[in-house]
Amino acid sequence: MSRPRRIPLEDFFRKPEKASPALSPDGRHLAWLAPYERRLNLHVRDLETGGERRVTTATARDIAGFLWADDERLVYAKDKGGDENFHLFSVRLDGSGARDLTPFPDVKCAIVDDLEEVPDRILFQMNKRDAEVFDVYRMTVSTGEMEVLAENPGNVQSWITDHRGRLRLATTTDGVNTAILYRESEADEWDVVASYDFKESASPLFFTFDDRAIYVSSNVGRDKSAIFEYDLAEGRETELIFEHEEVDVSNLLASKHRKKITGVAFETSLPGYHFFDARRAGLQAFVDGELPGRVNRLISHSRDETRYVVASVGDRVRATYWLLDAQGEPRLAHLFDAAPWIYEEEMAPMRPIAYTARDGLEIHGYLTLPVGIEARDLPLVVHPHGGPWARDHWGYNPELQFLANRGVAVLQMNFRGSVGYGRRFWQASFHQWGLAMQDDVTDGVRWAIDQGIADPERIAIYGGSYGGYAALSGVTQTPDLYACGISYVGVSNLFTWIEAFPPYWKPYLEMVYEMVGHPERDAENWRETSPFFNADRIQVPMLVAQGANDPRVKKEESDQIVAALRERDIPVEYIVKDDEGHGFANEENQFEFYRALEGFLERHLRLDGTTAAADSL
Repeated sequence: MSRPRRIPLEDFFRKPEKASPALSPDGRHLAWLAPYERRLNLHVRDLETGGERRVTTATARDIAGFLWADDERLVYAKDKGGDENFHLFSVRLDGSGARDLTPFPDVKCAIVDDLEEVPDRILFQMNKRDAEVFDVYRMTVSTGEMEVLAENPGNVQSWITDHRGRLRLATTTDGVNTAILYRESEADEWDVVASYDFKESASPLFFTFDDRAIYVSSNVGRDKSAIFEYDLAEGRETELIFEHEEVDVSNLLASKHRKKITGVAFETSLPGYHFFDARRAGLQAFVDGELPGRVNRLISHSRDETRYVVASVGDRVRATYWLLDAQGEPRLAHLFDAAPWIYEEEMAPMRPIAYTARDGLEIHGYLTLPVGIEARDLPLVVHPHGGPWARDHWGYNPELQFLANRGVAVLQMNFRGSVGYGRRFWQASFHQWGLAMQDDVTDGVRWAIDQGIADPERIAIYGGSYGGYAALSGVTQTPDLYACGISYVGVSNLFTWIEAFPPYWKPYLEMVYEMVGHPERDAENWRETSPFFNADRIQVPMLVAQGANDPRVKKEESDQIVAALRERDIPVEYIVKDDEGHGFANEENQFEFYRALEGFLERHLRLDGTTAAADSL
């Protein structure tokens, strides 16, 4: 296959044309996010008449997410400059009645229950009373009136309602130990059902449809989390619903309308399903038959489950959205594409790979190779994920496609500590920042070199958040392995990172101490594994990017490593954005960062920009 054209950078990183569609409870209206003055705003379509309108006018920051409060009103979330203090707002579907429902300074809000069966009501949590903990409020959306439903005693980390919207379950933490609390009614006191060490626990999913028991994802007495029914009176798992021998399972599918669980979703190297219910299995089979070669998810539905929104995704195309009519013989109608300017045939496949780390642990990951170029002696970008207790997934990723289009191979690895691979794999990361976790990254690079894929003289390491730490750690600990490095909102100093935790992370400090280490007990280790204290080992050019309002990785993390590099005259480019937080969300800032990244890699990986056809006119 010939090399595809050199696609304009903006095509990879511009806002989606339309995204995140959701049906109103009655199934008559569809809402979605689409750009207005380069920010994602809410739009609504009447599916009967075809009439559309934009209903919000956010110009400083994208709307982060939304839900239907009832058939007439939407509730959406938005922060300020990336500070992650999300307020809740409401608006009617005709664009009238817009209001900030939580007009309080320095609060962070999140939905607990949209109360699907109770129009115009929601339950949400907010840290207004105490910045470290979240109380639950019941709100009438149309008026903004709210009342405290449950006050957090200081240790509740999550709240769960039953199918009637009653707040009857909570989980707690003391930083290391977790517990499940239960009450028979909202008038009763909370009782402790069971307690666990945080490494082994039963995580509540939702109530059974008689509201007497719950479903959990549990790794109690086992390595891989599985789905169980759970007896609240006895505080233990009863019936095993589903387990997978390779990966954790935590996503249980259900039909509220028909009051039954329908299947599970899980992820090995690729996403997968297992169904218990013939109707749900039939709908999936129909959609997969109509949209072959994609991962097709039912992401929204009407209350009566006669209409669904389907998101169809792949590794070489952004999501396309479809309306599924499930009455009688199912029918599928195209709604819109997130990015109609992206052509699948020009994109690069994302190939699952595996290699063995130096201590024998199997590491899974993904390799994305440029199209139309022999996979030998390529420039390589090693791209460890953030978290670190997260994982990389198969699917369309604009960064991977952008780099592949520029002739670069990209290697991602789910190093030890990545979630989904069981408790032993996760715990293998404890106290291993900059040590065995970094070795897994290094061993992946060695694998790519040994396979003949990577040119050992043209390798860069690039990551964000923990991935930024891994990039700094890589150029610090293995300075001869990389030609350059890129840290995007990355941790450079473990001491200052943990000191600057946002208040609502403070309850988890003891757990962090056990997973990462303690600033006093492990001070010597932290100095050895903090890139800032070892900046004298860095010999290669660096690109550093940071949001000034980042609540997770404070700007100080980037400031101090940049200062240390400049003191030694190591070439470093530093991009700071005053209107961003933990990563760049505003389109113009993304464009600037990726232009800088492109130029940086062209210079330091010796990319030949003339090997691809010129941008089309």
